[in-house]
Amino acid sequence: MLKNATFRQLAAFHAVARLGSVSRAAGELHLTQPAVSIQLKLLEESAGAPLLERAGRGIRLSAAGEVMAGYAARILDLWREAGDEMAAQHGVFSGTLRVGAVTTAEYLLPPLLVAFAGEHPHVKVKLHVGNRDEIVAMLGGQEVDIAIMGRPPGELKTTAVAFAKHPMAFLASPHHPLMSRRRLSLADLHDANLLVRERGSGTRTTLERLHKDAGLPLRIGSEMSSNEAIKQMCVAGFGAAFLSLHTCGLELQAGLLGLLPMAGNPLEREWYAMHLASRRLPQVASAFKQFLADEGQRLILEQLRGGPAGAGTAVPRRRSTTAQARNVRKEKA
Repeated sequence: MLKNATFRQLAAFHAVARLGSVSRAAGELHLTQPAVSIQLKLLEESAGAPLLERAGRGIRLSAAGEVMAGYAARILDLWREAGDEMAAQHGVFSGTLRVGAVTTAEYLLPPLLVAFAGEHPHVKVKLHVGNRDEIVAMLGGQEVDIAIMGRPPGELKTTAVAFAKHPMAFLASPHHPLMSRRRLSLADLHDANLLVRERGSGTRTTLERLHKDAGLPLRIGSEMSSNEAIKQMCVAGFGAAFLSLHTCGLELQAGLLGLLPMAGNPLEREWYAMHLASRRLPQVASAFKQFLADEGQRLILEQLRGGPAGAGTAVPRRRSTTAQARNVRKEKA
């Protein structure tokens, strides 16, 4: 049983199992659909059982396919790790760094990846960006080795390390009526046409928790699927917003957005790098996780300031740095 199976067949099946489509698997593997179908048929013949079943217009894994998918992922991961270790034996640090990041992190992650790749020129980077639910699913499905998000997921057992501060704030256009108020509370935003991300995003989850902890209902003004859309609508004066300050540094510096006068605004969370606790990290992913722990905060501060890291904070201000510093409230995720 399986004595004639090949890595080519396992790779084709693994791609189909992950993507749920022969055509998408063919695109990822740079093969034709008939070529992928042939590999699947040969693997099924070796297994002695059908691995896929028709489900409407799509396909799904059979009971045997579910078992095979787990082993295929583990075998291919081990083979990839073996290749990286053999390269290391010859003094070459290489491999593919597979990173998943929530949408907000795409504003801060590229310079970190560039810095890491600059130190390790033989490393290739594969970056996936999505909302929190999508990245958690990719981490659980072992499609990425490292996930970057604001809070470790409760539904997966992970090993996580906090590598940088994550300031988040309630914002509005300087011309918004709320900006003229002396002191606002969360309840005052009830009728402010609050612009929020879709369900499944980390920013939305944080906002929901803030309202729950305050015993207030979250009244949504408009729901949008991207930070950029929320930011631009907020700049245009359409409503108030709750955003990561990593997403709107330029707008704050240019005076297009301002911090609403609320106690504890901005609040401070953490950025985490995490991996499945049950998996041994590939060498390149382990090195990147350590790199973030050692250099992440410094490099992010450099990015926010637009130059080499120095003293002080990178938190934008509404009135003065001192006044804002008094308002910063640190909260654990």
